[in-house]
Amino acid sequence: MSRATDGTRGARLAELTQTTAERLRDVADLIQSCRPGSTWRVGLSEPVPAHGLNTALTQARYALAGARTAVPSVPRVARLRDLDGLALLLAGVPASVREVYRETVLGPLTKAGRGSATMLLDTLEVFLAHDCSWTRTAEALHVHVNTVHYRVDRIQALTGRDLSRLDDRVDLRAALLCR
Repeated sequence: MSRATDGTRGARLAELTQTTAERLRDVADLIQSCRPGSTWRVGLSEPVPAHGLNTALTQARYALAGARTAVPSVPRVARLRDLDGLALLLAGVPASVREVYRETVLGPLTKAGRGSATMLLDTLEVFLAHDCSWTRTAEALHVHVNTVHYRVDRIQALTGRDLSRLDDRVDLRAALLCR
């Protein structure tokens, strides 16, 4: 099969998946109107050949896990391609694995003491949410910028992570999302 034919076939499969998702969303609206209190979600895989049914099942399970998150942008009928963020990707990871990861990465902060743990976790979350801006973090937390520097230094010392490195920021953000 030529590349042009592969491309045409791929485009048709993508269109079919989109159409299927749209039809399932219509059905979801009908079910919701008949059963207003019901809560249900659907995970939809990408098209696969018959020998790839195990792959399709795995993809659909990940999409379903993402659809079950509290993220409002995820539709009730979620395709694997709808999982376009770290939080949605992590939703497909088993809870026990997320818990171990969270404890491994954030454990030193949670053991910093009752008041300190909450303060450091809040500071970390706000710091990352404000793209590691010292000034905007200080404004959001209503503290002096030197306080943010002190807290971030403490977070780095306790976790062994360097918040100036992207990989370490992603690790810490992922661990926060696993809470």
